[in-house]
Amino acid sequence: MADVLRNGDAEDVAVKLGAFEQQALIHDFSTSASARFNATLNSLSKWLVAAVFGIIFLWRHDTEALWAGSGSILNAGLSTVLKRILNQERPVSAIRSDPGMPSTHAQSIFYTVMFCIVSMVEYFGLNGITAVISALIFAIGSYLSWLRVSQQLHTTSQVAVGAALGFSFSVFWFWLWDAIVLDAFISHLWIRILVVLGTVAICVSFLLYMFRYWVLERN
Repeated sequence: MADVLRNGDAEDVAVKLGAFEQQALIHDFSTSASARFNATLNSLSKWLVAAVFGIIFLWRHDTEALWAGSGSILNAGLSTVLKRILNQERPVSAIRSDPGMPSTHAQSIFYTVMFCIVSMVEYFGLNGITAVISALIFAIGSYLSWLRVSQQLHTTSQVAVGAALGFSFSVFWFWLWDAIVLDAFISHLWIRILVVLGTVAICVSFLLYMFRYWVLERN
Protein backbone atom coordinates (compact mmCIF):
# COMPACT_ATOMS: atom_id res chain seq x y z
CA MET A 1 0.00 0.00 0.00
CA ALA A 2 2.81 2.40 0.88
CA ASP A 3 4.52 1.62 -2.42
CA VAL A 4 1.30 2.42 -4.30
CA LEU A 5 0.98 5.76 -2.51
CA ARG A 6 4.59 6.61 -3.18
CA ASN A 7 4.14 5.74 -6.84
CA GLY A 8 1.01 7.88 -6.97
CA ASP A 9 2.82 10.83 -5.38
CA ALA A 10 5.67 10.45 -7.85
CA GLU A 11 3.22 10.46 -10.74
CA ASP A 12 1.52 13.60 -9.38
CA VAL A 13 4.87 15.34 -9.06
CA ALA A 14 5.80 14.32 -12.60
CA VAL A 15 2.47 15.62 -13.94
CA LYS A 16 2.89 18.91 -12.10
CA LEU A 17 6.46 19.29 -13.35
CA GLY A 18 5.33 18.56 -16.89
CA ALA A 19 2.56 21.15 -16.64
CA PHE A 20 5.01 23.67 -15.21
CA GLU A 21 7.50 23.06 -18.03
CA GLN A 22 4.72 23.38 -20.60
CA GLN A 23 3.59 26.69 -19.11
CA ALA A 24 7.20 27.90 -19.09
CA LEU A 25 7.59 26.97 -22.78
CA ILE A 26 4.36 28.76 -23.67
CA HIS A 27 5.46 31.83 -21.70
CA ASP A 28 8.89 31.83 -23.37
CA PHE A 29 7.32 31.47 -26.81
CA SER A 30 4.84 34.26 -26.10
CA THR A 31 7.61 36.53 -24.80
CA SER A 32 9.81 35.76 -27.79
CA ALA A 33 6.97 36.40 -30.23
CA SER A 34 6.15 39.69 -28.51
CA ALA A 35 9.82 40.75 -28.61
CA ARG A 36 10.04 39.93 -32.33
CA PHE A 37 6.83 41.86 -33.01
CA ASN A 38 8.08 44.92 -31.10
CA ALA A 39 11.45 44.82 -32.88
CA THR A 40 9.78 44.57 -36.29
CA LEU A 41 7.29 47.33 -35.52
CA ASN A 42 10.10 49.54 -34.25
CA SER A 43 12.12 49.07 -37.45
CA LEU A 44 9.03 49.87 -39.54
CA SER A 45 7.85 52.80 -37.41
CA LYS A 46 9.53 55.51 -39.51
CA TRP A 47 7.93 54.09 -42.66
CA LEU A 48 4.53 53.87 -40.97
CA VAL A 49 4.73 57.47 -39.78
CA ALA A 50 5.89 58.67 -43.22
CA ALA A 51 3.05 56.73 -44.88
CA VAL A 52 0.40 58.14 -42.53
CA PHE A 53 1.71 61.67 -43.07
CA GLY A 54 1.74 61.14 -46.84
CA ILE A 55 -1.83 59.80 -46.87
CA ILE A 56 -3.15 62.77 -44.90
CA PHE A 57 -1.09 65.12 -47.09
CA LEU A 58 -2.67 63.67 -50.27
CA TRP A 59 -6.13 63.66 -48.68
CA ARG A 60 -5.93 67.33 -47.76
CA HIS A 61 -3.84 68.51 -50.79
CA ASP A 62 -4.03 72.13 -49.67
CA THR A 63 -1.50 74.82 -48.83
CA GLU A 64 -1.72 74.14 -45.09
CA ALA A 65 -0.77 70.51 -45.72
CA LEU A 66 2.14 71.76 -47.82
CA TRP A 67 3.16 73.98 -44.91
CA ALA A 68 2.86 71.03 -42.52
CA GLY A 69 5.09 68.95 -44.79
CA SER A 70 7.90 71.49 -44.66
CA GLY A 71 7.44 71.75 -40.89
CA SER A 72 7.85 68.01 -40.43
CA ILE A 73 11.21 68.12 -42.17
CA LEU A 74 12.38 71.17 -40.23
CA ASN A 75 11.25 69.40 -37.05
CA ALA A 76 13.50 66.44 -37.87
CA GLY A 77 16.34 68.83 -38.70
CA LEU A 78 15.89 70.54 -35.32
CA SER A 79 16.26 67.16 -33.61
CA THR A 80 19.51 66.49 -35.49
CA VAL A 81 20.94 69.85 -34.46
CA LEU A 82 19.96 69.36 -30.82
CA LYS A 83 21.56 65.91 -30.80
CA ARG A 84 24.88 67.36 -31.86
CA ILE A 85 24.66 70.16 -29.31
CA LEU A 86 23.60 68.02 -26.35
CA ASN A 87 25.73 65.02 -27.41
CA GLN A 88 24.12 62.64 -24.90
CA GLU A 89 24.94 58.95 -25.29
CA ARG A 90 22.34 56.33 -25.97
CA PRO A 91 21.64 53.68 -23.29
CA VAL A 92 23.62 51.07 -25.28
CA SER A 93 26.19 52.93 -27.35
CA ALA A 94 27.27 49.72 -29.07
CA ILE A 95 23.90 49.52 -30.89
CA ARG A 96 24.00 53.08 -32.22
CA SER A 97 27.01 55.33 -31.70
CA ASP A 98 25.35 58.66 -32.55
CA PRO A 99 23.89 60.89 -29.78
CA GLY A 100 20.44 60.04 -28.46
CA MET A 101 19.02 63.27 -26.97
CA PRO A 102 16.35 63.95 -28.15
CA SER A 103 14.82 60.96 -29.91
CA THR A 104 14.23 61.93 -33.56
CA HIS A 105 11.70 59.11 -33.92
CA ALA A 106 9.62 60.36 -31.00
CA GLN A 107 9.90 63.95 -32.20
CA SER A 108 8.72 63.05 -35.70
CA ILE A 109 5.99 60.74 -34.40
CA PHE A 110 4.45 63.39 -32.17
CA TYR A 111 4.68 66.06 -34.86
CA THR A 112 2.66 63.67 -37.05
CA VAL A 113 0.29 62.90 -34.16
CA MET A 114 -0.49 66.60 -33.83
CA PHE A 115 -0.89 66.97 -37.61
CA CYS A 116 -3.38 64.06 -37.65
CA ILE A 117 -5.40 65.50 -34.77
CA VAL A 118 -5.48 69.02 -36.22
CA SER A 119 -6.51 67.73 -39.66
CA MET A 120 -9.29 65.60 -38.23
CA VAL A 121 -10.68 68.36 -36.00
CA GLU A 122 -10.56 70.92 -38.82
CA TYR A 123 -12.58 68.68 -41.13
CA PHE A 124 -14.99 66.98 -38.70
CA GLY A 125 -15.09 69.37 -35.77
CA LEU A 126 -14.45 68.68 -32.10
CA ASN A 127 -16.95 66.15 -30.80
CA GLY A 128 -17.06 62.92 -28.85
CA ILE A 129 -15.96 60.75 -31.77
CA THR A 130 -13.02 62.93 -32.80
CA ALA A 131 -11.99 63.23 -29.15
CA VAL A 132 -11.87 59.43 -28.79
CA ILE A 133 -9.99 59.02 -32.08
CA SER A 134 -7.55 61.75 -31.05
CA ALA A 135 -6.86 59.93 -27.79
CA LEU A 136 -6.32 56.70 -29.75
CA ILE A 137 -3.89 58.43 -32.12
CA PHE A 138 -2.02 59.85 -29.13
CA ALA A 139 -1.84 56.38 -27.54
CA ILE A 140 -0.50 54.80 -30.75
CA GLY A 141 2.13 57.55 -31.00
CA SER A 142 3.11 56.93 -27.39
CA TYR A 143 3.44 53.19 -28.01
CA LEU A 144 5.60 53.66 -31.12
CA SER A 145 7.80 56.07 -29.16
CA TRP A 146 8.05 53.66 -26.21
CA LEU A 147 9.43 51.02 -28.57
CA ARG A 148 12.61 53.11 -28.79
CA VAL A 149 13.07 52.54 -25.05
CA SER A 150 12.18 48.84 -25.16
CA GLN A 151 14.72 48.27 -27.93
CA GLN A 152 17.38 50.11 -25.85
CA LEU A 153 17.88 52.72 -28.55
CA HIS A 154 16.94 55.62 -26.26
CA THR A 155 16.40 56.35 -22.60
CA THR A 156 12.97 57.30 -21.29
CA SER A 157 14.03 60.93 -20.92
CA GLN A 158 15.34 61.07 -24.50
CA VAL A 159 12.02 59.80 -25.82
CA ALA A 160 9.99 62.08 -23.53
CA VAL A 161 11.96 65.16 -24.59
CA GLY A 162 11.66 64.20 -28.25
CA ALA A 163 7.90 63.71 -27.95
CA ALA A 164 7.45 67.04 -26.15
CA LEU A 165 9.56 68.88 -28.74
CA GLY A 166 7.72 67.32 -31.67
CA PHE A 167 4.31 68.14 -30.24
CA SER A 168 5.37 71.68 -29.29
CA PHE A 169 6.99 72.40 -32.65
CA SER A 170 3.83 71.20 -34.41
CA VAL A 171 1.68 73.54 -32.30
CA PHE A 172 4.06 76.42 -33.05
CA TRP A 173 4.18 75.63 -36.78
CA PHE A 174 0.38 75.59 -37.15
CA TRP A 175 0.06 78.74 -35.03
CA LEU A 176 2.61 80.46 -37.29
CA TRP A 177 0.54 79.52 -40.31
CA ASP A 178 -2.77 80.73 -38.86
CA ALA A 179 -1.43 83.88 -37.18
CA ILE A 180 1.07 85.20 -39.75
CA VAL A 181 1.73 83.21 -42.90
CA LEU A 182 -1.85 82.62 -44.11
CA ASP A 183 -2.76 86.29 -44.46
CA ALA A 184 0.54 87.06 -46.18
CA PHE A 185 0.10 83.99 -48.41
CA ILE A 186 -3.31 85.23 -49.57
CA SER A 187 -2.26 88.85 -49.97
CA HIS A 188 1.09 88.61 -51.75
CA LEU A 189 2.02 86.59 -54.81
CA TRP A 190 5.70 86.54 -53.93
CA ILE A 191 4.88 85.00 -50.55
CA ARG A 192 2.92 82.23 -52.28
CA ILE A 193 5.80 81.56 -54.64
CA LEU A 194 8.32 81.59 -51.78
CA VAL A 195 6.29 79.22 -49.63
CA VAL A 196 5.59 76.77 -52.46
CA LEU A 197 9.13 76.73 -53.86
CA GLY A 198 10.67 76.57 -50.39
CA THR A 199 8.43 73.67 -49.40
CA VAL A 200 9.14 71.79 -52.63
CA ALA A 201 12.89 72.24 -52.15
CA ILE A 202 12.68 71.01 -48.55
CA CYS A 203 10.56 67.98 -49.51
CA VAL A 204 12.84 67.00 -52.39
CA SER A 205 15.86 67.24 -50.11
CA PHE A 206 14.13 65.03 -47.58
CA LEU A 207 13.22 62.44 -50.22
CA LEU A 208 16.88 62.28 -51.23
CA TYR A 209 17.82 61.89 -47.57
CA MET A 210 15.29 59.06 -47.17
CA PHE A 211 16.65 57.26 -50.23
CA ARG A 212 20.23 57.57 -49.02
CA TYR A 213 19.85 56.76 -45.33
CA TRP A 214 16.60 54.78 -45.14
CA VAL A 215 16.83 52.69 -48.30
CA LEU A 216 20.50 52.36 -49.20
CA GLU A 217 21.64 51.71 -45.61
CA ARG A 218 19.40 48.63 -45.49
CA ASN A 219 21.14 47.06 -48.49
